[in-house]
Amino acid sequence: MALRAGRQCGKSVTISLLACHTAVFNPEALVLLAARNQKQSIEFSRKVTGWLTKIEPFEPLTEDNKTSLQLARNGSRIVSLPGHNPDEIRGYSSPRLVIIDEAAFALDATYYSALRPMLIRSPEGRLILLSSPNLQTGSFYEACTNWGGWERYHVRSTDSPYISADDLAEAEAENPLTYKREYLAEFASGEDSLFGDLDRLVSYDFEPFL
Repeated sequence: MALRAGRQCGKSVTISLLACHTAVFNPEALVLLAARNQKQSIEFSRKVTGWLTKIEPFEPLTEDNKTSLQLARNGSRIVSLPGHNPDEIRGYSSPRLVIIDEAAFALDATYYSALRPMLIRSPEGRLILLSSPNLQTGSFYEACTNWGGWERYHVRSTDSPYISADDLAEAEAENPLTYKREYLAEFASGEDSLFGDLDRLVSYDFEPFL
């Protein structure tokens, strides 16, 4: 699944619930959570833990630390991985679910060399890429636009009833290029990114000579 969504749409909360469901209802399941860095993957894991605490009766854990936890009843594990160094996350096999949060900003090698090969012998395994978009290149862009066999979703911040229309209008007025990428979840071209960066370097606060 490729989930392209604007900021504050609830994509991480929604997919963290799916991760919790996968671990609880699939005995000895391995759920891998990756992001651009360890800090972000741990933050995603906290959302999963938040759902686990709401289960009744309480779901006991035999292991619970910053980077991994294990359910006592069925032995399922949830592991947070750093996406900035693919060599550090090799060694896992046959995961039931692999999630890459902010996939547009993670290293492509994390997808191609480290995580995607883990699913080659896991017919029931599932891979989910979720992110706000970045440039029109890389594995996340390909999954959202070109690769066959992918379930695709595009959710804009304007679709959310919890985001103020006034706040969105203010964000658009401040920087239209950033607004399209961050809130409308549209991939930016290299030219858009370049001109946006150049525009931020220019000062218009001066008196004309003539």
